[in-house]
Amino acid sequence: MKLYYTDVFVLPLPPGHRFPMEKYSRLRQRLLASGEFSIDDFATPAAATAAELERAHHPAYVQRVTRGELSPAEVKRIGFPWSPGMVERSLRSAGATLAACRTALAHGCAANLAGGTHHAHSDRGEGFCVFNDAAVAARAVQAEGLAQRIAIIDCDVHQGNGTAAILNGDDSIFTFSIHGARNFPFKKECSDLDIELPDGTGDDAYLAALDAGLEETLARNQPDLAIYLAGADPYAGDRLGRLSLSFSGLEARDRRVLETCRTRGVPVALAMAGGYAQPIDDTVDIHATTVITAKHCFFG
Repeated sequence: MKLYYTDVFVLPLPPGHRFPMEKYSRLRQRLLASGEFSIDDFATPAAATAAELERAHHPAYVQRVTRGELSPAEVKRIGFPWSPGMVERSLRSAGATLAACRTALAHGCAANLAGGTHHAHSDRGEGFCVFNDAAVAARAVQAEGLAQRIAIIDCDVHQGNGTAAILNGDDSIFTFSIHGARNFPFKKECSDLDIELPDGTGDDAYLAALDAGLEETLARNQPDLAIYLAGADPYAGDRLGRLSLSFSGLEARDRRVLETCRTRGVPVALAMAGGYAQPIDDTVDIHATTVITAKHCFFG
């Protein structure tokens, strides 16, 4: 199973910044140490090109990001200071999800060990998201003739508002988001299917809602490819989550998504999305379990 990583592309953050960038390098190290993967399974992705980005983003926004011409308000909304490293990391992260999609279509499943930047809109970033990797990748594989119908299955605890807005009215790409009703973003967009959950939702209620959402998504879209934003933040111990899933509940969630897609013959590209637990190793454990579960589901 191919795993695309971007942690070598450094994003400089000020001391005390609340986004846990180190989770990505720890995840790669954890997977390497697990015995489940060889060094040859890991690859650095190419950066997304301007043409690929501009299928999902306004050209003027792409240019302002890459040239360092974002306004202070735009930078504040993203939550990261602008730097050449921020640009390179963002381009590579979008490229990693695109690479995972291409590989999944050829071999069944692949993963971006970062990504899931679902708050980025066509003309702006927000919530630690610069470019919307799922929307960029979906439009790219369509343009390349590799897939026609795509389902984006977003299990991050926060609604994929940017994804919903970018792909609104595009019947070929189905957006399904299952998320906390009272969590960020506080102004929600309309996905093709939104399932909003109350604070404190636990394993059983979550999995029942997910099962219904998966069935509806696959029935309505009949996808050639699924992009799965896993998200470690529905975990009960996540600082920004507000839901109450256990480690075993999150593993069951991953298995539900992956096995449902595999049994329907739908390849899956994974992106890790959010995760803000303390200690950070809890987040890393959840992401690692997602990737290992995918490997066992698709490759035995």
